[in-house]
Amino acid sequence: MAGTLEVDRPRDGIAVVRLNRPERLNAINEAMQTELRETLADLSVDRGVHAIVLTGAGRGFCAGIDMRDFGPGMLDASAPALDRMRFQEKMAALTEAVRALPQPVIAAVNGPCVGAGFALCLASDIRICSTAASFGNAAILLGLSGAEMGMSYHLPRIVGTSVAADWMLSGRTVSAAEADRRGLVSEVVEPEALTDRAVELASLIADLSPLGVQLTKRALQVNTDAASLSSALELENRNQVISHASDEAATRRQKWSPGQTQ
Repeated sequence: MAGTLEVDRPRDGIAVVRLNRPERLNAINEAMQTELRETLADLSVDRGVHAIVLTGAGRGFCAGIDMRDFGPGMLDASAPALDRMRFQEKMAALTEAVRALPQPVIAAVNGPCVGAGFALCLASDIRICSTAASFGNAAILLGLSGAEMGMSYHLPRIVGTSVAADWMLSGRTVSAAEADRRGLVSEVVEPEALTDRAVELASLIADLSPLGVQLTKRALQVNTDAASLSSALELENRNQVISHASDEAATRRQKWSPGQTQ
């Protein structure tokens, strides 16, 4: 498993998780699948990490699953359906693990972001990319369903159902410019500036109250599917009451001045 991931701590409160198989455009093999699952589990309980950046080494973000050299766990079409379902569930669990992290996750997409890599990007809270980035749903091009690893859940909520259908049914490559225009990413920067910008954004978040940030992340996730405004307000009201009573909130109120934005 050694070497499939790099985890850096550029400053207090921030972890940069870098997929590290650049020779394969960071395609996910069995070793990376295991290491990523374990790393995300460790970060989820690390009280010293308040924001996470997910990116790729070399010129790619993630080319999806490594179809040619995944490892001994890869199954062929003749394997029992139940075994193939378990394999798919292990891949899908990576999406769930990213979404379930209490800390906000910033996907810094530095190059091709395809298939399983696209799913990890969608599960992140904030997505920024370089001008060299591109996005694609590879499964449909392989004769499979274009809906996998949460893609049919996340993508329509981010870009709308018609755009999601276009991308998922055609499997075409989406440029950084189109991704920006459709709202998939919040920012496009030059390749050499991507990591620094992601860390800068993570720093803004990491310097805030962890409780307030984590309650905000969960409210965004839950209220995206809220049945009504009243349901959304119910959760927001409770979050405000909980965070208002924290020591950190009290300290920040004492230091607050009118017009302050940071």
